[in-house]
Amino acid sequence: MPVAVQAVPFLVALMIAGLVLGFTLGSWGVAPIVLLALFVLFFFRDPERLPPEGEGLVVSPADGRVTEIRRAPEGTRVSVFLSLLDCHINRAPVSGVVREARHVPGRFHPAWQARASSENERNHLVIRAEAGDYGVTQVAGVLARRIVCTVRPGDVVRRGERIGLIRFGSRTDLLLPPGLEPLVTAGDRVRGGETVMARGAAAEAVGPASRAGAGLRA
Repeated sequence: MPVAVQAVPFLVALMIAGLVLGFTLGSWGVAPIVLLALFVLFFFRDPERLPPEGEGLVVSPADGRVTEIRRAPEGTRVSVFLSLLDCHINRAPVSGVVREARHVPGRFHPAWQARASSENERNHLVIRAEAGDYGVTQVAGVLARRIVCTVRPGDVVRRGERIGLIRFGSRTDLLLPPGLEPLVTAGDRVRGGETVMARGAAAEAVGPASRAGAGLRA
C-alpha cells in the first residue's frame, strides 16, 4: 500500500536506531524498532480512493467517525474525529478552486471535544465550487501537533483529491454552504473521498488539475 512521504523521517530515524540497538543488543534490541516501523507504515498509509460520480456530490474530507453536526447562519458544520487507527489523509470534499488557506494558532484540547473547532490550532481551507463555498478545517489535538496542508490559494482541486494530512489523531471539520443538509448523522463512520456527506443542487465546474496533493506520496 502507498505511504505518505511524511513517513520518511520517522522511518529513517527508526532505521538508525535499529542499527545501533542491533549492534549493541542483538535481535532483542531490533524487535521493538520493527514494531514501531510497522506502526509508522500503518499510520501514514495513503490508499487510493474512488470518489463517487454524480453532480453536486460532497464527499467526506477524512476517514473517521462523525462526532457532531452543528447548524449556524454561515452553514452546517460536520465534524469527523480521526483516531490513531484511521487513515489521516485529508481530501477535497468537492471540485473547485482553493480560495483561502489560513493557519490559526491555538491550543491542543482533545480533538473530540466541541471546543476544539474554535480553540485548537487549525488550518482552514475554503474551496469555491459552482454550488458555493465549502470549508475544510484541519484541527490539531492532544497528540496531533503537526498539520500538513499541500494546497494554497488559487490551486484547482478535484473531489476526493489529497489536500493534506494530520498526525497523530485529530479532527477534520466540513462546513457546508447554507441550505445544504448533511446526509450523515452523529456516530456514522465515514471514508475520506468516498462517503457522500451531502448533495448540492448544482454541478461543479473546474479547470485543469493543479499541483494539489503534491508532497504526500512517497
